[in-house]
Amino acid sequence: MGEGGGEGLSHALIESQFAHHQKGIARLNNGSFGSSPARVLVAQAEWQQLWLQQPDEFYFGPLERGLVASRMAVASLINACDVGEVCLLDNATTAAAMVAQDVAWAFTESRYSKGDLILLLSITYAAVKKAFQAYAVRAGAKILEVEILLPVHSDAEVMASFQEAFQKARNRGKTIRLAVLDHVTSMPSVVLPIVELVKLCREEGVETVFVDGAHAIGNVEINVQEIDADYYTSNLHKWFFAPTAACFLHCKAEHLDRLHHPVISHNYGKGLIQECAWVGTKDYSPLLAVTAAFDFIVEFVGGVEVLRNHNHKAVVEMGEMLASAWGTECGTTSDLCSAMMMVALPSKLNIQSHEDGLRLRDKLRTHFFVEVPIYFQEKENPLAQRRSTASGTSVLRSRAYVRISFQIYNKPDDYYKLRDAVKLLANKEGGATL
Repeated sequence: MGEGGGEGLSHALIESQFAHHQKGIARLNNGSFGSSPARVLVAQAEWQQLWLQQPDEFYFGPLERGLVASRMAVASLINACDVGEVCLLDNATTAAAMVAQDVAWAFTESRYSKGDLILLLSITYAAVKKAFQAYAVRAGAKILEVEILLPVHSDAEVMASFQEAFQKARNRGKTIRLAVLDHVTSMPSVVLPIVELVKLCREEGVETVFVDGAHAIGNVEINVQEIDADYYTSNLHKWFFAPTAACFLHCKAEHLDRLHHPVISHNYGKGLIQECAWVGTKDYSPLLAVTAAFDFIVEFVGGVEVLRNHNHKAVVEMGEMLASAWGTECGTTSDLCSAMMMVALPSKLNIQSHEDGLRLRDKLRTHFFVEVPIYFQEKENPLAQRRSTASGTSVLRSRAYVRISFQIYNKPDDYYKLRDAVKLLANKEGGATL
């Protein structure tokens, strides 16, 4: 692996592709917004120019062909049975709204009964949670949450949390209609055993499974046939280098006629693929540039697998370095992280709330030129407490973490910058200056 990228890829070449990044910033938050290299941005601009030159001609030819090409590229990467099961959207939250809207109709049409359950994680992405609150809960659903707390040391811990939630549903005599699962949770970030979780849901009689894989493509392997969810969505602009904003939704063939885009336009009733292909006049260039992103990964990095492995190895090295320097721990084992890793902050920083975390994040940005998200966990993990008791150790655990990302444009110096800033702040009056 060459420095900062694929085999033989020089750091200078990477820097040229990401020269639009603000200089001097340790950009450790690729997970939130991603970044497109210059080559992909050029391809996007070419698509935009085609539209501006002759929009009518563009609408009746290049647009449709370009969207099909992007869908075919995605279908090959995720092992879809058929490209007809893959549609393109702007964001995973749109996909969540589509599924939530269908659930609402299930209550309206009496396919579901008032009080039927939707299974979510305690750490489900807030926008996804709110989609189901806005549509499904309003229509009559109840939410059942699976609690996930850091640190997480094994898949078995995750599975046990889900089994406990299913037992709660059985004890209450309730039916779980839909499970909303994460492949890679956002904040805190944990890679979940998604194949095993979908299988467990099927065994428990859950009717429909929606997987939010917003952080997945380009970050972890996706095989939708093996996962076997009814719906699987992932953002292409986070870890796959597509322009903002681009996303795919894989929908099993039997659901294609039932699901609808939440923005109703001329193609309503023509099938999900057509509904998503045109939702009115807007900029479709991020979706059309997906093939350019795929070509960039192949030609500049060496392929998607090389990209995933490189970023995972690097983030683990940097996460373990930070934990060692701060005298803390990582929030997961290395096999449960992707290209994002949770690292506990020193307790001396005295982070006691989300607001404290936001103040620290702002200070890191404005005073130290480091951009990194901060996560505060409201409660201690009782399993971690039991581990400490069983081992005879007494560990003062911080419930505040940084979520570091590693993308090919990152360098070790970015993480040393974060390491030194946190150590300096922790040693200043025990963090009281925050």
